[in-house]
Amino acid sequence: MRQTTSRTTPARTFGTLGLIAAAILAISVVSRPAQAQDPQWRHGMSTVGELKYPKGFKQFDYVNAQAPKGGEVRLATMGTFDTFNPVLAKGEMAAGVVGPVASASGMSVGLVFETLMKPSMDEVLTDYGLLAEAVAYPDDFAWAKFRLRPEATWADGTPVTPEDVVFSFDKAKELDPKAASYYGHIAKVEKTGEREVTFSFDEVGNRELPKVAGSLLIVPRHWWEGKDADGRPRDIARTTLDMPMGSGPYKMTSMKAGSTVRYELRDDYWGRNLNVNVGQNNFKAISFTYYADLDVAFEAFRSGNANYRWENSARRWATAYDFPAIKDGRIKLERLENDNRDSGVMVGFILNLRREPFKDVRVREALNYAFDFEELKRTIFYNEYDRIDSFFFPTELASSGLPKGRELEILTELKDKVPPTVFTKPYTNPVGGDPAKLRDNLRKAIGLLKEAGFELKSNRMIETKTGKPLSFEILLDGTTIERVALPFSQNLRKIGIEARVRTVDSSQYTNRWRSKDFDAIYLGWAQSLNPGNEQTEYWGTTAASREGSQNFSGLADPGVDALIRKVIFAKDRADLVAATKALDRVLLAQQIVIPSYASRDMRIAYAQDLTHPENLPQYNVGFPAIWWSAAAKAP
Repeated sequence: MRQTTSRTTPARTFGTLGLIAAAILAISVVSRPAQAQDPQWRHGMSTVGELKYPKGFKQFDYVNAQAPKGGEVRLATMGTFDTFNPVLAKGEMAAGVVGPVASASGMSVGLVFETLMKPSMDEVLTDYGLLAEAVAYPDDFAWAKFRLRPEATWADGTPVTPEDVVFSFDKAKELDPKAASYYGHIAKVEKTGEREVTFSFDEVGNRELPKVAGSLLIVPRHWWEGKDADGRPRDIARTTLDMPMGSGPYKMTSMKAGSTVRYELRDDYWGRNLNVNVGQNNFKAISFTYYADLDVAFEAFRSGNANYRWENSARRWATAYDFPAIKDGRIKLERLENDNRDSGVMVGFILNLRREPFKDVRVREALNYAFDFEELKRTIFYNEYDRIDSFFFPTELASSGLPKGRELEILTELKDKVPPTVFTKPYTNPVGGDPAKLRDNLRKAIGLLKEAGFELKSNRMIETKTGKPLSFEILLDGTTIERVALPFSQNLRKIGIEARVRTVDSSQYTNRWRSKDFDAIYLGWAQSLNPGNEQTEYWGTTAASREGSQNFSGLADPGVDALIRKVIFAKDRADLVAATKALDRVLLAQQIVIPSYASRDMRIAYAQDLTHPENLPQYNVGFPAIWWSAAAKAP
């Protein structure tokens, strides 16, 4: 699932199911070995419908099979890096090693390592064979087998083996808590043939699990268990800046720790002629340069030191793209919706329910009344954004109005576990935009805080029981959101709440959200059009206390847990939509986040020699995979 917020990803993602899926209670245990059923081998798999491309298809419709190989993509990205280890949940991963990786360029790319299956860009949650030539699974989804391609090799010419797959799975679960959660329903992975590996699941009926297995990133066992150039044993349990070896189309050729990294196209890439790769991986080189300041990164692009940029600032897009290279056509500008068509999003100021006073829903709701989105839209957003009002904004999965039909039935079944307001009060964000509306909203906030045991004394919001002032810290990753957080903080100060805005570097920010060491952070969750297992990781009780989980708020609620189960085991599409809307409605009632804003457009700027197909895939801009350099020679 793609991140559709400010392209600041909270964690390394796993495949296309989104930012991480987690373990839930097993409803049944597989009671017979996977080999008990003869497999029906398939060239692809889809979670939501039939495959578009038949067995033996030549290429994806959205690629240019005659695209030339050559040219270079130069990208400016933010932050720093200190590891090339794609398995270990420590350190800051360098851009481009695994995919998708969101950066200040707006691109999603994994260059060095590959997965068993590869997503299609013009279908929803559909994959075709990459390292695996075929997949098999029974009707009850109790297991999944993958048959590796005989021609699949690592960059040193060694074949990719079932042992590599088993090693990759075992180490991912051992060394990354998020991976352990994501693969939580995979009971074991074992070699069951010369080129065959079987994933056995601990529950049946979960149609996403074969896709979860197919998204496993495969690393070379022999390389990690070998020695580096200096003769020292490698250790996959540690961060490393030893340039990695994978099976993918690119190899890392140079790097400067924390600053730059460069990849070059492999002439000996085993999969260059696969149908899923035809017309892709066209650039001879892709490089990343890291910057600590967004304005400096923009200047790098403007001066020609970068040749592709995704613009995440409405102000900059409206005011700064008037330099000579744009006027004379050397730089092109486009606004595209493709990356956002198959996804929903919630992003905003997430409150840590593990800390006082955020355990009280009335306090959490009160803070939302101090966020004046309409004023920000008028003054700094150039009318570019819309206010988010759903955890699945703005898809068909978003709840609205009062529940009815199947959604109402689901909520009624759980009536004793969900807030009563979900039946009587539709969720709406406060509306501001002028001083009178803000004053009215702040009065409502004071009223809610009074109900929660606070009162305004000498311009300070005081908890009556303890005499302590209400104060908290808003933690930010970089300066981008300061222009949003500071006005919010100033509004809170008007009702006696001290909300300190603190900006830290990416490494510190990552460490603090992983350890849940914050009061409030600005982050979000991306959603696919087919939500499932990842909902447990986002909101489930099992993830609330686990370090590194994406249950940032620490929400632990039996009603939410029950609704997650209904989403995962929905019997058909209509039932899934209804269950998701019910879940959305209950999450909104919990007030765990102060929603901010989002745009359906992706604003990109790029050098004139960078070219993309005339008809881009429905659900992806496809950069840089299906783009090419017009300056390169045609094959």
